[in-house]
Amino acid sequence: MPAALEPPAAMTPAPTPARPSPRPGEPKLLVSLATYNEAGNIAALIAEIHKVVPDAHVLVIDDNSPDGTGRIVDEMIKTDPRIHILHRPGKLGLGTATLAAMTYAMDHDYDLLQNMDADFSHPPRYLPGILAGMSKYDVMIGSRYVAGGATENWPVARKVISQSVNMMVRFLFRMPVKDASGAFRCYRVSKLRETDLGAVRSRGYSFQQEVLFRCYKAGCKLGEYPILFENRRAGASKVNRQEAVRSISMILYLGLRNFFGLERRR
Repeated sequence: MPAALEPPAAMTPAPTPARPSPRPGEPKLLVSLATYNEAGNIAALIAEIHKVVPDAHVLVIDDNSPDGTGRIVDEMIKTDPRIHILHRPGKLGLGTATLAAMTYAMDHDYDLLQNMDADFSHPPRYLPGILAGMSKYDVMIGSRYVAGGATENWPVARKVISQSVNMMVRFLFRMPVKDASGAFRCYRVSKLRETDLGAVRSRGYSFQQEVLFRCYKAGCKLGEYPILFENRRAGASKVNRQEAVRSISMILYLGLRNFFGLERRR
């Protein structure tokens, strides 16, 4: 049986100026970006996020990037109180980074948490559409597989694997979504407080499917908004075969537990 996910290692938040408040009547939004060697993307990405959602706060969770990503963000923080960072001591994985962002959002009383990849594969231009869906849903997914969604220049093998995994998730987890594996999502923070995040076992790419499942078991309404998943603009992909195999194994384990009624609603 896979071990339960251990709490993230100690993180050091950088000091920031006083935080601006959102406009009256608007939800307090936090955009989270997990980074490891994204120096070529991070400043431009944050600038594009603020073009479409000017009041959003941006939280960077940096795993001690050797290329200096964290130092770039530290400099940006000095002049922009909307930007925050958590410095972690090393490469601790995407799952723990996302959990750290969820904890930060709950601890600092944000209303919405928007998660994005830091490599421009999740274009900020889709944020208004995803956020608009939060008027009806508790989790909104930037989806490649609903009508109007697509992927950019993916080889056939990658498309087949991705869609096959999503079909398996729909069957085993009984979730009414077509794209359960993407990280381009917005969460209602009040519903995250009702979700059993402590039960999350996944450490790598299966985290996306598992945390969505935990939210669904907690009663979250799931919605999808079509996006074009674009190729990264700079840097290198972190995906590797070993992690892919480990993640598929975890999905099968959790999915079969759910299929046979061993995963209870919180």
